Amino acid sequence: MAGPLEGLRIIEMAGIGPGPFACMMLADHGAEVIRVERPGGVQAGPAGDPAKDVLLRSRRTIAVDLKSAKGITIVRDLVRSADGLVEGFRPGVMERLGLGPDVLMADNPRLVYGRMTGWGQFGPYAAAAGHDINYIALAGALHAFGRAGEKPTPPINMVGDFGGGGMMLAFGMVSALLHAQKSGEGQVIDCAMTDGAALLMSMIWTFRAQGTWRDERGVNLLDTGAHFYDTYETADGKFISIGSIEPQFYAALLKAAGLADNPKFGRQMDESQWGELKSRLTQIFLTKTRDEWCGLMEGRDVCFAPVLSLAEAPGHPHNVARRTFVDIADVTQPAPAPRYSKTCTDDPRMPSSESDYEEILGQLGYGADHISILREMLVVS
Repeated sequence: MAGPLEGLRIIEMAGIGPGPFACMMLADHGAEVIRVERPGGVQAGPAGDPAKDVLLRSRRTIAVDLKSAKGITIVRDLVRSADGLVEGFRPGVMERLGLGPDVLMADNPRLVYGRMTGWGQFGPYAAAAGHDINYIALAGALHAFGRAGEKPTPPINMVGDFGGGGMMLAFGMVSALLHAQKSGEGQVIDCAMTDGAALLMSMIWTFRAQGTWRDERGVNLLDTGAHFYDTYETADGKFISIGSIEPQFYAALLKAAGLADNPKFGRQMDESQWGELKSRLTQIFLTKTRDEWCGLMEGRDVCFAPVLSLAEAPGHPHNVARRTFVDIADVTQPAPAPRYSKTCTDDPRMPSSESDYEEILGQLGYGADHISILREMLVVS
């Protein structure tokens, strides 16, 4: 794969969710990622079909029996050839396998050893099971998501698994790899989704410190409390998004909605009026279809966009112009991002049902007969 990370090799211990997403990011940007699977072939996420698993794109794979000494030797050989490793097991699992940081970094002192967990490598919850919803709950993030008077609403798993987890780990890996290149010194990355989700709330913590954020849902500037920052239903049962915070954008909103001369809407930042003004906007937006509102508001600095479904987003002219989505092997998916002016990235490739074990082991110096024996012993596949 071409990109700014070309020349780096990452070993990925197979998992689901944030670890694969971090490795997808690294592979998207040019790193060679070798995914170590469990015996039996490529393991996909909950959907079960690896050929359609976007998170597994652009890798080579090898299935290794980690319960055998020979399998552990193969992983150690792989890691000796690598710049980094990513694993997402509970704390202590890699150590019990004989693949902990002490062992692998003794083999390869420059190794960047990325550890992806929900709770982190230490702390009272470290050994507990959990999922995204739990991690963002403990971080204080989930409490903020939802409408006034309603229970917290999980933002799918964007904040814990992907924003505060996989994306944070990808950033940490690149940071530590840069350090290793300069110093020759590897290190361990303890990437916890609780930490990452908390970090993503930094601006909200700023607002709270400044006295401009109330610690409750649906009453603040950015959490659907304000009438000028929310989604609204249209006449055809679809939705639009409004984010007219600044005065000039708010003025454009009022003009497009036919409210420029309404004195009640002149008090934009009067929180006591937000509820009444939101009710009025709700009624107004129900008078036209989503496309009609697009015609009135697009290109007029309202801070407006239609709320598009997954089916609709790839076909929107802006996304088409930027090639935000690509179709690879009949799977529509987001293209690699961000994009670069010099080190351009390749289109991703979807995973194959076939293992790459022969090629991978051959590049490590294993002979054909040795590989055949390991295959017959079910150590690799």
